[in-house]
Amino acid sequence: MKKEKIIFYASAAIAAVFLSLGAMLFIQKTTMGGLIPLDFIVAGIAAFLVGPGMYDLFYRRKIKKMEERFPDFLRDVAESSRFGMTLADSIIVASSGKYGALTDEIKRMAAKIEWGVPVRDALLSFNERVQTPLINRITAIIIKSNEAGGNIADVLSMVARNARETQLAEKERNIEMFTYGFVLLTSFFVFLATIIILNNSFLPEMGKAGMAVEESFRKAALAGSLPGGGIAYQYVPIISLLFVLATIIHGIGDGVMIGILSDGRVKSGFVWAFLLLISGYFILRFLGAV
Repeated sequence: MKKEKIIFYASAAIAAVFLSLGAMLFIQKTTMGGLIPLDFIVAGIAAFLVGPGMYDLFYRRKIKKMEERFPDFLRDVAESSRFGMTLADSIIVASSGKYGALTDEIKRMAAKIEWGVPVRDALLSFNERVQTPLINRITAIIIKSNEAGGNIADVLSMVARNARETQLAEKERNIEMFTYGFVLLTSFFVFLATIIILNNSFLPEMGKAGMAVEESFRKAALAGSLPGGGIAYQYVPIISLLFVLATIIHGIGDGVMIGILSDGRVKSGFVWAFLLLISGYFILRFLGAV
């Protein structure tokens, strides 16, 4: 959590610098090295999203890898317990196996037990270091079952089976939610294509038509045959800018929604929001829509 806070505050500070530069350039109505104020504003938003988003992404992946191998460890401990070993001896024997990201933590727990630390304290220490929802729940069950006595092997087998079923159900849910996420991605890029067509084809033609109509009205008014009038074509750049702002908001909103659909957390969508924001704005900037 300390690392997460440091990354969050660092990202917020960097974002504040970019946003301040963008605001200053906007007030002064100038550019910096060919970069317009909106470039700095988008960079600030992107900086705020990418730091916490990437940390959360790697942290969640680490947790997922640990939780995927924990049922294997429980199964090995249960098998050792069936031969009459105590829970402490079973953990020590099972610690010789390979459990991916959990291997070092399991070996550390087994080493503490070998040094004479009670099983309960070793499990609690292991739980504090790992800190994942699934392992928190299972560790509490193991400690209570061991204190209550009885056949710990059956309890471990049941818990391992339940954990595996929970993980399979979560994978199925993620696959189902991916469909909705794909719909959001498709809708964003369809919206982006629409904005590009409007900015590159429709709005320039509307501007030209407005200028032509205004010129014809002006000539007619000078001749005294028609009253003056025209189309407010000067608002075309403002409309184009509003389309770009809508793309930015659309990208951030869709990215956050993808995260919420994936695991119910806003922070999970920060990376998606960053990718959609940068890709959408870069495309518009490259095509001259900004």
